[in-house]
Amino acid sequence: MRAADDLLSNYQHVIDRLAFVTGSKGVFDVVVDGATLYSKHATQRHAEPGEILELFAHRFGHGVERYGS
Repeated sequence: MRAADDLLSNYQHVIDRLAFVTGSKGVFDVVVDGATLYSKHATQRHAEPGEILELFAHRFGHGVERYGS
């Protein structure tokens, strides 16, 4: 899944736990360190490319350099 690759490629050094919680009909939530970052059920749509990474950076990435920078 692209979102997992984006998050782990850029922030693996600060993520303790990453879970994609699946449901029926392709619904999933992205949960990082116990906080729901994105919910397809709530938005009723797929995330746009890079959207979950941007949400993570906005919520958790202030002052955190991306991995390998």
